[in-house]
Amino acid sequence: MSPKTWPFDLKWLPPATYLVGGNVRDALLGRQAEYLDLDFVMPEGAVQTARAIANYHKAGFVLLDAERQIARVVFDHATVDFAQQVGPTLETDLERRDFTVNAIAYNPHTQQLLDPLRGYQDLQQHLIRMVAPENLKEDPLRLLRAYRQAAQLEFTLEPRTQGTIQQLADLLQFIAPERVQAELSYLLSTPKGTPLLAVACEDGLLRHWLPHANATRLAQIADVDRAAIALTTRWEAFGSELSGWLRDQQKAAGTGRSWFKIAKLACLIAPDLQMAEQELWQLKYSRAEVQAVLTVMKYLPQVQAFVQTDMPAREQYFLFQGMGATFPAVAVLTVAFGTPIQAIAPLLQRFLTPGDAIAHPQPPLTGRDLMAALQLPAGPKIGHLLQAIQLARAEGKISTPEDAIQFAKTLI
Repeated sequence: MSPKTWPFDLKWLPPATYLVGGNVRDALLGRQAEYLDLDFVMPEGAVQTARAIANYHKAGFVLLDAERQIARVVFDHATVDFAQQVGPTLETDLERRDFTVNAIAYNPHTQQLLDPLRGYQDLQQHLIRMVAPENLKEDPLRLLRAYRQAAQLEFTLEPRTQGTIQQLADLLQFIAPERVQAELSYLLSTPKGTPLLAVACEDGLLRHWLPHANATRLAQIADVDRAAIALTTRWEAFGSELSGWLRDQQKAAGTGRSWFKIAKLACLIAPDLQMAEQELWQLKYSRAEVQAVLTVMKYLPQVQAFVQTDMPAREQYFLFQGMGATFPAVAVLTVAFGTPIQAIAPLLQRFLTPGDAIAHPQPPLTGRDLMAALQLPAGPKIGHLLQAIQLARAEGKISTPEDAIQFAKTLI
């Protein structure tokens, strides 16, 4: 809460400005975040203050809500929201918020806390308590946010609050799917979220969005958590792969996408590929995420079958080609569903070996090399030859560029 950590000077804020929300809550809990997220409330001039700070510091400015006078200033390592006070007093504004732990205000000029709803007492008791049922009805996303924040803070839901959420659960179906997906994302991203995800499903919150998320499937989510820990303990590099995402979409990793969450999603949706696809589109997942989940579901039985047979190199090659980058999700699900780690270890070793000819095939020469050696024009034939050379190398039939050229001649 210290202005010394802010990206702008305290002098920009009028005396009646208060810091509110998650930053105050986390500061009182002693929690620190790498990225600073500040929310200020002031009686008047919120948008003007935000615009002046943004102009002075050459930071980003976004008018979030012109009617309610809410604006955002975006710095390199901080996001700062400024909002007009709702109601005649700050106390009235705080009474419109979701949970008591988020309804504590701090005046940086006087260094005084304002806590009319006893949120600090709930912080000490590790409780998520609603301010009022009407506030949850006003924005039903708050119903799911209660479980996400309970997981994030390692708190429990106050019984009356949980009972109210159960009664209002059907309202969540009317919330924009992108917002539901964002809250769901945190519950899937960490083992801390698994118990609260299960409770949220039991309380009926996700029956519209994830109708196949029954008790058996939720138990599988916990199995995925345990499998991820076991695999990462044995292969540290696998943990990095599991928490990663598509290499050509590295910027997207900042949105929280990972193979770990893809594996969990595959547990929650319909077992039928067509129905699963519809459920994922309904939640507004990206095309890349939808295809990833469907690929995992398609190839999981094949990897499970791998441990039952002595799969030839050729079949392993096509298996890896089919799975592509989704292998970490397939592997963690395979172990979660009962396959011993030692049984899948050969595939894991291949995947974690960058130069492996089966998991990461590379032809020993380029298309230009082929065209020059065989006097061939550019065209689809070159691509087909390179694929055949990769497979031959995976099967151990060739190893050198000279071998590859002779092999290509036999194909021609």
